[in-house]
Amino acid sequence: MIVVEGVSKFYGRSPAVRDLSFRIAEGECVGFLGLNGAGKSTTLRLLSCLLLPTSGSIRVGGFDAERQPHEIRKLIGYLPDSPPLYPEMRVDEYLRFAGRLRRMTGAELEKRLPRVLEQTGLTRVADAAIETLSHGYKQRVGIAQAVIHAPKLLILDEPVQGLDPVQIVEMRQLIRSLRGAHTILLSSHLLSEIERTCDRILILKEGRLVASGTEEEVVEQMSARPASSRDAARLHWAIAEVRGTEEQVRAALAAADLTIVELRSTAGGICRVKIESGSDSRERVAARIVGAGLGLLTLTRSQSALEDVFVALTAPGGEAPAARAAEVDA
Repeated sequence: MIVVEGVSKFYGRSPAVRDLSFRIAEGECVGFLGLNGAGKSTTLRLLSCLLLPTSGSIRVGGFDAERQPHEIRKLIGYLPDSPPLYPEMRVDEYLRFAGRLRRMTGAELEKRLPRVLEQTGLTRVADAAIETLSHGYKQRVGIAQAVIHAPKLLILDEPVQGLDPVQIVEMRQLIRSLRGAHTILLSSHLLSEIERTCDRILILKEGRLVASGTEEEVVEQMSARPASSRDAARLHWAIAEVRGTEEQVRAALAAADLTIVELRSTAGGICRVKIESGSDSRERVAARIVGAGLGLLTLTRSQSALEDVFVALTAPGGEAPAARAAEVDA
């Protein structure tokens, strides 16, 4: 659905993004991840035709961003980092207004509005003035205006910004409920939200794409590089809880290609072990522990792997490995 080839955007001599190339298939949920100022919002504005590229090309749904921006805008629902709300309007009044801006007929609006209110959790506040709502509900109204016209492409710029922990969980569930019905592009500097919400990630640093793929693919890309380029990233691949002594666990996992980086006893005769290797080691770990007659209680992939890779890729002055463009049909 989206093809970006060699796109750069300059403000004067300063590049906001440089030489971006990637593809996004219809129905994907893709996260743009990067530190503040990495170029995430600029990229989303380019894709939504709010900005035009200085060089390169963008195609969305078969339309060219420079020659056919109005056709692309018809396909898009957009939530900027600051929702475009009219505080004095009621929620339902505002959503009808947003629908009319998208050239929806009265009949289309009356059919669509109840569904959108229910989906975004706004039914009980539909007749409330927007200015009386909490920040979390205002974000929901922002989502609702973006999906009122059932767009093919939904662009969300920092949708959990300023939300408390409970509201973040609720917003995450809302975004997940929209997957499938829309292709979703989500920008965030919060790694946990990208991990839990998106199918694939694009990591930006100083306007450049430095990694792309699924979480596992990004970690694999980093682990495959020479050790000198990934000293900052400890790629832990397995965390297990085992019923047994530390000596028994260490003996069971003795192998040249597995490195125990943490092993400690907890209550009830249970050991917690963290293992590092060059690839996903969970299957080998499980086979060795069970083969040694020990009780394997839990076995998970460490959530720190992507976090460590992200830190290594985005650190100031750090190496920026070439990103592998995803090979998907647009």
